[in-house]
Amino acid sequence: MKASVDKQMCIGCELCPGVCPEVFAMGDDGLAYAIVETVPADALDGAKEAAESCPVDAIRLG
Repeated sequence: MKASVDKQMCIGCELCPGVCPEVFAMGDDGLAYAIVETVPADALDGAKEAAESCPVDAIRLG
């Protein structure tokens, strides 16, 4: 499964790296980004939780 963050939608709330730091981090621009292209199997639940928790639905998993 791949993960990405739509930078046009991201509001920089820092929720996703708080929920799943194995997959998401905050950039110098104050917006989130995926630090891995493919979500590791042991981080899949966290990545899904981060996507479901994103207040602006900026996270894409697929």
